[in-house]
Amino acid sequence: MSLSRLLGVLAACGLAWWLLRDDPIRYGAGAVAAQPPLQSDVDGAPGFDHRGYRVTPLARFDLHGRVLGRENYRFDREADLAPVDLALGWGPMSDEQVLDHIEISQGGRWYHWRASALPVARHEIQQNSANMHLIPKDEAVADVLDDVRPGHVVRLRGYLVEVRAPDGWRWRSSLSRKDNGARACELVFVERLSIVEVRL
Repeated sequence: MSLSRLLGVLAACGLAWWLLRDDPIRYGAGAVAAQPPLQSDVDGAPGFDHRGYRVTPLARFDLHGRVLGRENYRFDREADLAPVDLALGWGPMSDEQVLDHIEISQGGRWYHWRASALPVARHEIQQNSANMHLIPKDEAVADVLDDVRPGHVVRLRGYLVEVRAPDGWRWRSSLSRKDNGARACELVFVERLSIVEVRL
C-alpha cells in the first residue's frame, strides 16, 4: 500500500471515530448506576488555592452515575475552572427503558429534559439526575474527563465546593439532590474520576 493511500485510510478512520465518538453508549434495559450520590461532612477539610481561586470544601461527594449529556465551555468565566458540565443520572435515570422516552439537552450551564409522556414520576426524574460543573484537580483527571461521553458510567470522588475570586466573584454548589432551577447544580472539585465497565 502506498504512503498516500495509507494516510487516506488513517484519515478516514480518524474521521469516523470523531463522528461516532459522541453517539450515546447503550447497554439495554436496567439501571446501570442504581445508588444515589453519597454526600458527607467535610470533617474540617481546609480551604485551598486552585488556579488563582480560593476553594472551600462544603461536603465530601462520591458519585456513580450515567452520563446523560456533556457540554464543553470555553468562553465563560467559569470555563477557567470547569471546562465541562456533565448531566448525570442514577437510579431510574440510568435505565434506558426510562431514558429512551426523555429528551435531554444542555446549554448556558443548564441541563434540560422533556418528555411527551412521563416514563416515571416527575420527581423521580428531578431527584435522580443533575447537571454538574466539574473542576478537575489535575491533568490526570482532566485527561479522563476528555474521554467521557454520553452513555458512559463514571465514578467520581471529590468535594462539593464554593469558589471565590480575589475580585469578589463567587460560585457555590448546591448541597441537595432535591432542588431544581437556578443554583441547583453541583459544583464538584474532582479528585478522582474513572469510566466504569458495565456488566448487566
